[in-house]
Amino acid sequence: MSQRERVLEYMQMHGGVTSLEAFTNLGIVSLPRRICDLRQQGHNIKVERVTSRNRYGEPTHYNRYRLEETQ
Repeated sequence: MSQRERVLEYMQMHGGVTSLEAFTNLGIVSLPRRICDLRQQGHNIKVERVTSRNRYGEPTHYNRYRLEETQ
């Protein structure tokens, strides 16, 4: 199974994916590159900017990618 296929399957099963999830669960270091590849293949992928706090309580931001259903 290719990295693109793993990312696509993960998004379908979990509703989206972050870079940390991709690295930890899928062994993928460059998630934005795989997202770009999937978009070039015609998949409609949206990005959501998430705000959270890191382990030190400081605000942090990261992207969560999700597969948009086609009509």
